[in-house]
Amino acid sequence: MSKVLDSQLLTIEDYRQAYASKRVVARAHLLSVWQQLDEQGCGPDGDTAVIYLPSDGQRQVLLDHLNTLDPDACPLWGVPFIVKDNIDVQSWPTTAACPEFLYTATDHATVVTALMQAGAVPMAKANLDQFATGLVGTRSPYGWVRNAFSDDHISGGSSSGSASVVARGLVPFALGTDTAGSGRIPAGFNNLVGTKPTPGRFSIKGVVPACKTLDCVSIMSLTVSDAAIVSRVLSAFTERQVEPRFHAKPSESKFAFPRSLRVGVPANPTFSDSQYEKMFERCLNTLSAEWSVELVAIDMSDCNAVAQQLYYGPWAVERYLTAQACIEAQAPGLDPTVKSIISQAVKFNAADTFTARYQVNDLFAQIDPMWRSIDVLLVPTAPGLPRYAEVQADPVGANSALGVYTNFVNLLGWSALSTPAGFTADGLPFGVTWIAPGGCDEALLELGMRWTAHNQSHLGRYLRAVGSVAPVEPVEPVESLESLGESTTLVDQPEIHGSHLIAVVGAHLSGMPLNSQLQTVGARLKYETHTSKNYRLFHIADTVPPKPGLVRVQEGGSHIALEVYDVPNWAVSWFLANIPSPLGLGKVELIDGKQVTGFICEPLGVIGAKDITHYGGWRSYIKDVNQ
Repeated sequence: MSKVLDSQLLTIEDYRQAYASKRVVARAHLLSVWQQLDEQGCGPDGDTAVIYLPSDGQRQVLLDHLNTLDPDACPLWGVPFIVKDNIDVQSWPTTAACPEFLYTATDHATVVTALMQAGAVPMAKANLDQFATGLVGTRSPYGWVRNAFSDDHISGGSSSGSASVVARGLVPFALGTDTAGSGRIPAGFNNLVGTKPTPGRFSIKGVVPACKTLDCVSIMSLTVSDAAIVSRVLSAFTERQVEPRFHAKPSESKFAFPRSLRVGVPANPTFSDSQYEKMFERCLNTLSAEWSVELVAIDMSDCNAVAQQLYYGPWAVERYLTAQACIEAQAPGLDPTVKSIISQAVKFNAADTFTARYQVNDLFAQIDPMWRSIDVLLVPTAPGLPRYAEVQADPVGANSALGVYTNFVNLLGWSALSTPAGFTADGLPFGVTWIAPGGCDEALLELGMRWTAHNQSHLGRYLRAVGSVAPVEPVEPVESLESLGESTTLVDQPEIHGSHLIAVVGAHLSGMPLNSQLQTVGARLKYETHTSKNYRLFHIADTVPPKPGLVRVQEGGSHIALEVYDVPNWAVSWFLANIPSPLGLGKVELIDGKQVTGFICEPLGVIGAKDITHYGGWRSYIKDVNQ
């Protein structure tokens, strides 16, 4: 096992602070990371988590590129990352863990381009279960990847190497892929965050397909905050391309879940490890006792029926299309188990394919109403953590058992986030996975930040105790400018692709009667601030629930407290259509001079209305009235 670099740069925020303070020089640090990787080596005779290290010339090209970028404009400037070796990096070999499959990439995968334009630097290629076929991390001629916490236990796969390098603190994040759980299982087994996006959220151009209609690029990270930064870089990078997808792009997105959360849990959870069963019970007890949640038992039988189609249905043909040349040539580097699994594809015909598609669509129609009764589904990431010897004794059976909570997610078009959830009595990591409909990626990240802040443990392989990784709970409402000071942003979050900022001043404020409308559409509180000194606030009579009217004035105005929300673009028209006269949406000037869309009132609507400007905001007025 490797030592962590002396600089202790573990998270993206660590890198930002180190570079900003000039404490660390990017070029020198990146070279030191490469030096450590060189010392460990790669492949069977070195660090089995790594397949390829770039040449000195290739490293110089990357450093030269970094020097062309503005650090202040690049959210990932100088941050190293590692790429699973089924994702292309220009001029580097791609093997998908099969030596005979090797080719030299002529271009970067789209996700690599996006990260490099944001300033991140690829350092190496990571090992994987061959052709991304497996959840164990043992199916590679480059060596099996050990668990970061135990040499006797598996790392999980197929993104085994990506998980190992992050858990050991070599890089803050790594790219993997996830078709059947390949990004979630190794995250759970190595005390990491595993981000599995909605299928189609990140481009798969330049990714060796496992199942091209289902594949997702996944993110391994030490914190949810880092996952959110990388996720937003990847989702905001657009490129004209057509990618085959089993599911259409979600028509709706959500950036947050309601605070009174309805959490679905398996009615009869399956475990192969009694300690994992106890850990899951502990998580549910924590949610019941310390969170405002309603636990709802969910029958998982239809989800399990969907899962069976992934390996035992015609989606196996997609894997065969990728590995066909190597299988037909009887390539000596083929893993016997992988070869056996993929070769089953030849038994399927076109009728089988359409039949399976109809079956999955029918099951989706039966399962989808579940989301009316719950906001999110919580499952153990895996039923247990096998030893290497168990996998060797039963390579197919042990692997199949691991996918009980993962295999169905992409076939249903859902999003998922695997998060650490403590350690067993034997000191082995346990993880849980939060699952939601497609388009809920941001909501899962926000929920994951709350969970990890509450469930504090350690980063990766005991690299550092988890601190407060992000401001995830709303601060107490502020009505006083004296309390506000010079700051205009009290609860701030990074920009979200596909959102529209809307300022609210009255019944939609957090804790107020109509805030539930914002929660229903998945809006997220971005920050609290005040208007410029050009507004007056009135109580509009005979409104139910009571509402204020915000009016811009030329003189005699004051600062009025408000909240600004990230609202999904699709929901803006809904708000506009349901605003009663004399209210409407228009531009509101904030205390810092910026303008955002917000609730305003026609001047005619406040004639004779009670002027409550001196309260500084609707919340203070309501508090005074109710006393």
